[in-house]
Order: sequence, then structure tokens, then C-alpha cells
Amino acid sequence: MAGEDRVLAGGAKYIDFQTDPQRYRHWKLGVEGDVATLTMDVDENAGLFEGYQLKLNSYDLGVDIELADVVQRLRFEHPEVKAVVMRSAKNRVFCAGANIRMLAGATHAHKVNFCKFTNETRNGLEDSSENSGQRFITVVNGTAAGGGYELALATDHIMLADDGAAAVSLPEVPLLAVLPGTGGLTRVVDKRKVRRDHADFFCTIEEGIKGKRAVAWRLVDEIAPSSKLEAQRLRPGHRACAAQPHHRRQRHPLRFCQCRHRPRAADRDHFDQGARSRPAQRYRRPGRARRVVLAAAGRARA
Repeated sequence: MAGEDRVLAGGAKYIDFQTDPQRYRHWKLGVEGDVATLTMDVDENAGLFEGYQLKLNSYDLGVDIELADVVQRLRFEHPEVKAVVMRSAKNRVFCAGANIRMLAGATHAHKVNFCKFTNETRNGLEDSSENSGQRFITVVNGTAAGGGYELALATDHIMLADDGAAAVSLPEVPLLAVLPGTGGLTRVVDKRKVRRDHADFFCTIEEGIKGKRAVAWRLVDEIAPSSKLEAQRLRPGHRACAAQPHHRRQRHPLRFCQCRHRPRAADRDHFDQGARSRPAQRYRRPGRARRVVLAAAGRARA
């Protein structure tokens, strides 16, 4: 399907970036004390556009809108949380990355904005870790390919199942002849300090790296047998909580107001934000004479 012919799913007329946990289709959040569990369970029939399915926990913009929302809610509605364990609900697969059929049918503008949004979401994970003291731990129970591994790279700690099948990979170059677009190459070398010759080889193979070799190459932090993966997944989270500086620990958990969804509607000439409606304002830069008057008025007030 050509990009210009693509239709939003469910009869939607525009992409809505506003959501809340009650409307999530792809993520599940559980909070227990200072540890939260964020489970990726992508509904393959709930794509943002018509014409493709989100198989193998692949994602489109709709999946990332929910992820961006939950990261901000964890940061500002649950400041008592100090460790977030990110895992998959799918058997033997963590995330297959961006959905190829979605990208194949998207316009160039949508691809650019999609990559920008996903990049900012991953940057938000790292910003939350650095400035809000929330450590993110990824449990990879199967395949983490392309954008799926890039999502794991944005977290602080990666656990990989040691079952002979689970692997991390960046197969964009050998399979699609494109570079990983959401921070894969940068974070492999600059963040995880992978040797450049290892990184070069890693990015040219389809099957990825598994087990002890992934740990030795610094692609993941630790491995665990599949039978013990779920039992051990909270261990790095508790370590992360214990490692928090004293001034970051909350003696009394703060309570923040929940960000509630407000229905809205928009057309070409009006924007309706809940109970308020106002004409859409087009910004017009003031002319030179008006700029001179404004500058003079500013100097007079000073």
C-alpha cells in the first residue's frame, strides 16, 4: 500500500499522542513498592494504520506513544519507583524491532517523524535514569533484533536468557542495507564500550550474538538459564535500589496527581482542548517597524 493511501486504523482522523494506562493496547504496568514491572505485550491487530500486523512484538508509532507515556508516568506519578524491569510477555521473543511492513508503506515524512519520536523516547529512558534515579533493567527472554535491541540498549542493565536460542542483533545492514536508526551503533560503542572491531562484525551478521559471547563482548550484562530468568529478574532491580544515593531515597513516597485524559477535537480552524475552544492561531513574524517599536518599549521598561 502506498504511503499516501494509508488509512489510520479504527476510523481515526488524526494521530493522537494523548493516552493513559486504561487505554494501553501494548504495555502492562505493575508497581510493587520501589520496583515496577513493564511488560511488552504488543497486540498484533492494533496497529496505528491499516494494512499490517504487529507480529513478534514489533512496533509502530502507536506502541511507542504508549511507551513514552508510561515512562513519564513512572517518573512523575510514581517517584517512589527506583527500578523498572522491562520484559516481554511473548514466548521466546523480546522484540523484533520496528515493523517492516509499516515502514514499507509509510511516507518519507512519517518515517522521519517515527524515528525522531522513538529516538526521543529512548533518550527519555536515559534521562529518567540520570535525573530521576529510576534504573531500567531489560530481561531478554528470546530474540531482540534491530529496534528491539536498541530499546534494551537504552536501559541500564540487560539480562539475556542462556538457552542457545536467545540472541541480540542489529540485522539492518545485512537484511535491509540500512543503518540502525534509533541509536544502535552509537550506544553499542559509546555507551556499552564494545570494541570497534566487535561492533563492526556484530552489525554485519543476521543471527546476532548469544550467551557467554554476548557478555564477553559487553553486548549484555549477564546471562541466566531460562528456568531461572524470571526468578532472577528482580535481583538487578533490588541492587539498583540499594545503590541509590541517600538523598534520592524517599522516606515518605510522594504522591502526584494523575494525568487524566481529556477528550478533544481539532479541525483546520479550531482546536478544542476539553472545555476550552479557541480559533487556531497562525504565527506571523512582526514586520521590521513593529520590531523596532517593541525593542524601544523593552528598553524604556528596563
